[in-house]
Amino acid sequence: MFYLETRAENRICQDIQKMENSAFVIVDPSQIFRPEITNFQTKYTNDNDFQCNKEKSLFRNFTLEVDDKIQRRVRQTYLQMHTFQTVDFVTSRLNYWTTFDKAELTVMETLEKLNNLVDESDPDVDVPNIVHAFQTAERIRAAYPQHDWFHLTGLIHDLGKMMVLIGEQQWAVVGDTFPVGCAFDESIVYRNSTFHNNPDLQNPKYNTKYGIYSKHCGLNNVLMSWGHDEYMYRVLSNHDACRLPSEALYIIRYHSFYPWHFSNAYNHLSNNWDMEMLPWVREFNKFDLYTKSDELPDVDRVRSYYQTLIDKYIPEIGRASCRERV
Repeated sequence: MFYLETRAENRICQDIQKMENSAFVIVDPSQIFRPEITNFQTKYTNDNDFQCNKEKSLFRNFTLEVDDKIQRRVRQTYLQMHTFQTVDFVTSRLNYWTTFDKAELTVMETLEKLNNLVDESDPDVDVPNIVHAFQTAERIRAAYPQHDWFHLTGLIHDLGKMMVLIGEQQWAVVGDTFPVGCAFDESIVYRNSTFHNNPDLQNPKYNTKYGIYSKHCGLNNVLMSWGHDEYMYRVLSNHDACRLPSEALYIIRYHSFYPWHFSNAYNHLSNNWDMEMLPWVREFNKFDLYTKSDELPDVDRVRSYYQTLIDKYIPEIGRASCRERV
């Protein structure tokens, strides 16, 4: 087990929506919820230690600005997601994708194919996903040279987006995740303008605080909106030779669950295991989020290093549970 020591952070993010000129901006509250790291060889314990080419306040700005091409694209993706992600839909996608017979790809093959994918839900990136994968991995490697499993987690955390390349709609793959089967929290991006046509919103079985769940039931027992997090977690869990630690699997499964790890929502569903893993998700998030800049990694130079990690922790992952070649 790996541990992060955290400060007592009891401040809750308030008023994250700012109204200005008929548009709202969701402000990045990650500075509040960043764990303090101790007893590691390299420490990133304050904002000055983690250098970024882009002002941090400019990340995760979701607006209603109609003249901004990227913002229009982002909002349309979330509108579709928040309309169609229901209990029935998520259940159907779980049944469809977890037969693990849709594609056969190695990690490197998948990364290469993600060269063709730009995440339509992300206001911070307009580059292929492979660039972001190596950016994240390399920054983690610099901060935690002794935790090679963490480096690999950074590289593969978004590989589930390959579902888009074999037929899934982006709104069912990318973007922030959230629980279905209970009330949609106010901290979800575009919460007040995109859920109005979601049928679960009017279903008394699903629209209460706990919905179909019980207090502190654990996120493992909560049905999350379908996306690349859950799919990649399921692929790895289904792979008998996977040697990644539980921290890595947890990060991959919940790194897009921003209402929880950014805004402290849904803690009433979390159990002790979730709270033990939460510092790792938050620590990972600063590399996942703040490496989305113009600085590009030298992929050819580092490729062989990451192949050794793939061979060490998830050997032959693409061949283990799939039958068809893409």
